[in-house]
Amino acid sequence: MRRTAVGAGIAGLSVVASLFAGAATAGIVPQPVTDGPGPLTLKPLGSYETGVFEESAAEVVAWHARSKRILVVNAADAKVEVLDGSDPKKPRKLFDLQTTGVRAADGSVVPATAVANSVAVRADGLGAVAVEATPKTDRGWLVFFDARSRGAERGKALGAIRIGAQPDMVTITPDGRRAVVANEGEPAPDYSVDPRGSVSVVKLPKKVRAPRQRAARTAGFGAYEGKKLPKGVRVFGGREDAGTGTPKRTVSENLEPEYVAVDAASTKAYVTLQEANAIAVVDLERAKVERIFPLGTVNHRKVKLDASDRDGRINRRTWPIDAFRLPDAISTFEVGKRTYLITADEGDSRDWDGYSEEARVKDLGEDGLPPVCQSVARQAGMSVEELQADENLGRYKISLAQGLRADGKCYRKLRGFGGRGFSIWTPGGKLVSSSKGGFEATIARALPEAFNSDHAETAFDGRSDDKGPEPEGVTVGRIGKRTYAFIANERVGGVMIYDVSKPTRPKYVRYVNNRDVAHSGAEGLARAGDLGPEAITFVSRRESPIKRPLVIVGNEVSGTTTVYGVGRLR
Repeated sequence: MRRTAVGAGIAGLSVVASLFAGAATAGIVPQPVTDGPGPLTLKPLGSYETGVFEESAAEVVAWHARSKRILVVNAADAKVEVLDGSDPKKPRKLFDLQTTGVRAADGSVVPATAVANSVAVRADGLGAVAVEATPKTDRGWLVFFDARSRGAERGKALGAIRIGAQPDMVTITPDGRRAVVANEGEPAPDYSVDPRGSVSVVKLPKKVRAPRQRAARTAGFGAYEGKKLPKGVRVFGGREDAGTGTPKRTVSENLEPEYVAVDAASTKAYVTLQEANAIAVVDLERAKVERIFPLGTVNHRKVKLDASDRDGRINRRTWPIDAFRLPDAISTFEVGKRTYLITADEGDSRDWDGYSEEARVKDLGEDGLPPVCQSVARQAGMSVEELQADENLGRYKISLAQGLRADGKCYRKLRGFGGRGFSIWTPGGKLVSSSKGGFEATIARALPEAFNSDHAETAFDGRSDDKGPEPEGVTVGRIGKRTYAFIANERVGGVMIYDVSKPTRPKYVRYVNNRDVAHSGAEGLARAGDLGPEAITFVSRRESPIKRPLVIVGNEVSGTTTVYGVGRLR
């Protein structure tokens, strides 16, 4: 969940906020985009709007069933907004959980410049907020609260503990015994500092109170240094490549935990290592990384994609590209007695001021970069010059870190970023199935005028050269006897629904997008609907206030939190 405009605090509020006079508005567009055969419908019911544009004011969402409250991370103001969700058609703000100024168990104090990144809540109301320090390379905090708090106590923190650098995502195990945190440990933009990535495993009290500092243990990656890292896990581009130092623990600095999912038995955590294109398996009892497995690539010689934003049309075809999946969110689900993992294959790369792996295909052969091998162009039935034209592969972004021929003379493989869909895995790392090219095919059919648009501005074909729809969030829910995956697309927006009851054969069900593409940018915010879905959560019928399953989406660009009702087609 890389951010480009957070941590601005009160000063970060957009002038657009004045349009809303501090009150939430409906936020539902007149005609949401819909597509698909069913059998489920997904209807936007209500939306809470902050009026803050492109400042991550509605990023991560969680649901607390007992209090019927929606918890929304407002990263711009380092707080969690607590909404009354008892009427999904009219979510309204109750109060804030302000995480700054809280004294932690180790004596540190969360500064006013800190950034809230993630929130999770236990059934009894014990909640935790992952808070990033300033600078982000310093150790962060978990701040604890009571989601049920009322009266004079509402919004007050219960305490905090110190954890690893840049805690980016927190979840609580199904049994409620532990909080698990992905400490991403991204480098400073200039690579002057690159903290080690890690996973914090925190034992939680049985009662609603903050744990002691000693309750936190750290699962690191030291055991995988040197040649102990499995083949296919991407480790490169650290301080040594940036020319800012020679780290003693290259692997530990390179691996950057992004997102965590826990199995139903609360024994294993599965952590995406996005830029490394891998998943780490953590034994929660021992707080130890017991395995890392790579995620491979999508072969676009077989799976179609639109690779150019300069061809003036929807042009889904095959190309000689192998795209790293590089997932963001991950979720677990069970079918029968078997556990499966599902990843949203977003595609973030290593792209910093001090070091960047990115280049466009047309850049190869220029400014000292090795050219494209003739063999690659022949696979496309073109000359190298034709292949590098803007309307073909010239604009497509690739990695300079992989694909070079052994003699260094040319790129024999073009390695792209992002799977443009989802993938389903066994806990051991075997690929079970994927959506292949289904996402782009659906968007081409359902929203052709804004195919592969960006989130802040409507631009036809604008993201085809760069990760396409960019799947960001994923959640899984059981409805009746079927299991469904709900995947949020960060760029063009909307939620894809797939039936994953048979993990080897996922079936497309529906696409719904609460966005009016006729309006965009800060000026069109009041009518644009949802822009930039970041996180998504499922609420079962049993936990829903209306006895009907819900899906809640936090949209970081439009600053909206939207509640959808899940129903069946009649």
